[in-house]
Amino acid sequence: MSNDQLHNLLKELVLLPHESEWVEFKENNYGPEEISRLISALSNTACTKGRDAGYLVFGVKDETHEIVGTTFNPLTYKVGQEPLEIWLSQRTTPKLNVQIFRLNYEGKNVVIIEIPSAKDRSTLSGQVAYIRIGSVTKPLIEHPDHERIIWNNPLRRKFETESALSGLNKQEVLELLDSDSFFRLSNLTKSTNEEEVIELLESEGLIAHSRGAYSITNLGAILFAKKLSNFNTIKRKAIRIISYSGNDRVNTIQERIGQQGYASAFQNVVAYINGQLPSNEAIQESIRIERKIYPEIAIRELVANALVHQDFTVSGNGPMVEIFSDRLEIYNPGTPLVNTDRFIDYPPRSRNEILASLMRRVRICEERGSGIDKVISAIEVYQLPAPRFETYDNGTRITIYAPRSFANMDRSDRIRACYQHCCLNYVSNRDTTNSTLRQRLKISEKNYPMVSRIFSDTTDAKFIKPFQEDASKKNSKYIPIWA
Repeated sequence: MSNDQLHNLLKELVLLPHESEWVEFKENNYGPEEISRLISALSNTACTKGRDAGYLVFGVKDETHEIVGTTFNPLTYKVGQEPLEIWLSQRTTPKLNVQIFRLNYEGKNVVIIEIPSAKDRSTLSGQVAYIRIGSVTKPLIEHPDHERIIWNNPLRRKFETESALSGLNKQEVLELLDSDSFFRLSNLTKSTNEEEVIELLESEGLIAHSRGAYSITNLGAILFAKKLSNFNTIKRKAIRIISYSGNDRVNTIQERIGQQGYASAFQNVVAYINGQLPSNEAIQESIRIERKIYPEIAIRELVANALVHQDFTVSGNGPMVEIFSDRLEIYNPGTPLVNTDRFIDYPPRSRNEILASLMRRVRICEERGSGIDKVISAIEVYQLPAPRFETYDNGTRITIYAPRSFANMDRSDRIRACYQHCCLNYVSNRDTTNSTLRQRLKISEKNYPMVSRIFSDTTDAKFIKPFQEDASKKNSKYIPIWA
């Protein structure tokens, strides 16, 4: 934190009302045990008050908030043979990124200790958690109502609200974020007033203001970064697009790694993927036209899903699209919160709801959810094999396939197509019959026994069931097993 930022932070803190329990002012040194207890108490209290951090400030009168200076120097203070900062880190559970700053304010030495808010559990000093009640530090166990707030903290483990880069001024924020894209995608006219732009970005949770400076949140960085590589927390989450020359990963044609935030680059990403896909020629109104073998809406929805529903806590990799000659695979880190067999009908659930909400508002995601029903519908219109949804190794992969004749589909392909067709019809309030599945699979009416066999196999696999048990196979209607 720069000297100017420290001065601004100190001014903000001394202007706070006296009842601000997440800030403690002292004039001079307290013993290390007392400092450790205050770190626990201020961390826990900051959580209950909805603050990102608490502060222990030396050199300010507690009663009047007058800046008087301090003789306490934490950089030279030792507990036994250990520096104070190391001793405190060993004393505190869980480990906190406590930062100690010294500044000279109008000739007076001041020490500010910044203490991150408790997130996943209460912060302990030794074996005891503390809390601030008014101006008194007390064991947290004596105040179970406060302890419940910490454990039920709705903001804990929220990737989107955490800082991607801090200690910035307004100009640096605008240089790092693509605010033009935000306004364009939000259908807003961008103000020429820098203050108004900053205020709107802050109101949307893309940036935050504290400690006399600005920080860009992970939400702001992952969606609107001009360069993802500027942010250590999310630079490994750039989307990768890899094209291969065959059906395996032996020969790579091209690999592209996204540079911008997801929202800023989304249209270009989809256009690039479509540009790498094989196409077929068709005649339409006597004009020869080229049509990609995969529906664009399916690409769009599945890529958006991979971005929104990924698990950002899975380190080392990000979303990936792999293009083969016979299929397209879309991968994202993390397993879904909904069973893959229920993607079509279940209300969508996202571990990144703040991100998903903003992506819906800028019209990248479906307003009502995952859009998987649109994907299946488009796949059926193109009469492609049914997509495959898989989870493994803490990741999710969706595969869509190039055109394939019914004769070249194996039993699992046919069962998957039957089940998805039945689910799509059910949520669309349509019947699933021998006739509808024949149309889906391009099978002639005379071969209806082949379709009856598929229904039988899918029923045996416990994916569907007859709507009426006593109907003839040719005239039977089917519904998903969960209906």
